[in-house]
Amino acid sequence: MLPSASRRNNTPKDPSVPTSFVLHRDLSATPPFVVSANHHYLNLSDGSKILDASCGAAVSCLGHGHPAVVSTLKSHLNNSVSYVHSLFYTVPAVESLCAELIAGTQNRMARAYIVSSGSEAMEAALKLARQYFLEKDPPEPQRAHIISRWGSYHGRRLGAKREKFLPLVEGFPSRGESEEEYVERLGKELEEEFERVGSGKVVAFVAESVVGAALGCVPPLPTYFPTVARICRKYGALLILDEVMSGMGRCGTLHAWEQFLPHDPSFLPDIQTIGKGLSVSSVLASGSGQFAHGHTFQAHPFACAAALAVQRIVREQNLVSNVRVVGEFLKKELVGELGEHRFVGDIRGWGLFIGIEFVRDKVSKEPFPKEVGVAMRGTVDGTRGDHVLIAPVYGLTMDEAREIVRLVAGVVREVLEEIGEATSGVEGKLN
Repeated sequence: MLPSASRRNNTPKDPSVPTSFVLHRDLSATPPFVVSANHHYLNLSDGSKILDASCGAAVSCLGHGHPAVVSTLKSHLNNSVSYVHSLFYTVPAVESLCAELIAGTQNRMARAYIVSSGSEAMEAALKLARQYFLEKDPPEPQRAHIISRWGSYHGRRLGAKREKFLPLVEGFPSRGESEEEYVERLGKELEEEFERVGSGKVVAFVAESVVGAALGCVPPLPTYFPTVARICRKYGALLILDEVMSGMGRCGTLHAWEQFLPHDPSFLPDIQTIGKGLSVSSVLASGSGQFAHGHTFQAHPFACAAALAVQRIVREQNLVSNVRVVGEFLKKELVGELGEHRFVGDIRGWGLFIGIEFVRDKVSKEPFPKEVGVAMRGTVDGTRGDHVLIAPVYGLTMDEAREIVRLVAGVVREVLEEIGEATSGVEGKLN
């Protein structure tokens, strides 16, 4: 808690909303007050309604108030365990959820470790990787370095934040460079980084399978991660894939890495983190043993019951297939509406994980000045560049997709027209 002098502007404009004593992320104003939600609509205290086309942060994949999930939770509250400490006990909801998750990898992975957020999952993954090398026979205690990519985001906990400042293998194809040459170049850069750090000192390489908030839904080239996996094996390091945002069906396959299998049927990360579409977060690992880590509320029975209900609905209603089909339709419609807009640089993504990048110059891809604050920032270099994410519910219909396109296109045109005129003196209407 903070002293009263630290409170600023905590009285909302809407008189029906109580004064806020929450330490919000931005203390300059109180966020809009959501009083209820249904499916993918948020109802605000002022009577307005918002179609949440990003499921918050790609989280509420079934929308709000799904009757089967609500029924499961009511039943759990009435008939099941409220809480047990995971060091001493286990419960059916936890065991069933982990079995469901491992089955989703076709049993190629061995164990699931349930925590409460993606940040916690990444912290656990880094600890697990380090412990693996400490307990090998013989141990390899000199392995204490994690390689990731500049500008990558893997959560807010100190361990996950610390590793992201290590050197990156990143970039874009040069003019005249083929996809094969590009992947070869990135692979060479990664090998050079292993050599720079010390070939026997690296614990793991960590990356998002599809880069989410940091770049705006940028998928890799199909041979990139199989190449990375081979390099990790060459140097004895682990491959950790962060699918907190892109996994569990969001990209049109249950795991985004499954889309690499046609190019390498043996591909499998050593450790994978999942989260947002799961309702809780988890670490999947292809190994077994004791893990020197834990949280009071990890594998909470109530949370696991909710996550299990969500995963069963996704599987039984074949929603991942719907994500793939409607996602392609949604992206095609967005390209048709906004692809030629002079300030839209790219529309990309897999499944219902789509990013729209905004640029000041469509040819050179020059971004708007960061001071303009068009949208989410950092697309280009961590500070410059703007994008928005579209990540709607898995059960999205074609008509709902058309409505999202209509609303998004309208907002983009209106906002970019104002920004264009303010920053470059553009007269008249834009595309």
